[in-house]
Amino acid sequence: MSDPARASKRPKTWEDLADLPEGVVGEIVGGEIVLLPRPSPPHGRAQAKLHAKIGGAFDLGEGGPGGWEIRPEPRIRFGEEIRVPDLAGWRIERFEEPHEGPFLVAPDWVCEILSPSTARSDRTAKLRLYAHHGVRHYWIIDPELQTLEVYRLEGKLWVVAATFDGDVRVRAEPFEAIEIDLSLLWTPRPPTP
Repeated sequence: MSDPARASKRPKTWEDLADLPEGVVGEIVGGEIVLLPRPSPPHGRAQAKLHAKIGGAFDLGEGGPGGWEIRPEPRIRFGEEIRVPDLAGWRIERFEEPHEGPFLVAPDWVCEILSPSTARSDRTAKLRLYAHHGVRHYWIIDPELQTLEVYRLEGKLWVVAATFDGDVRVRAEPFEAIEIDLSLLWTPRPPTP
């Protein structure tokens, strides 16, 4: 006879994520489902504007070199975990579209946009997880502080490749072929009287 308590303790799977209500983002971390709140407007703005800029140039090849597949909030399997980064990109020669289920190939680039509820994980657990699975580039954007941190994986260690802040135009790896106006990512602040 099966023990109902033991059955409820089984590690969660991709199929369990299908049961989540609409509008909720769920990840599998340590065998459990972790629910993530919907992002704040500053977070959403940064994500949408960056996706438009990088996706247009590198995914669609509009005003840029193409050669990438860029996705917002893809569900990606990293070993036993399923994570949902804010943005992820694969060089086209490595990209594999799943017919169903999560992406199985680790991306070449991940971007996390900090929120109060995710900042700690984005800077610690996800940093380690992405390095372990060979993600080559990791960006952390803080829409409140208006910063972009660019990391490059060298061996098994992250190296800070660049940091930027405020309303500047930048070229950041692996997308240095285009210039990104960071002021477009930030929620406009009211003018000072």
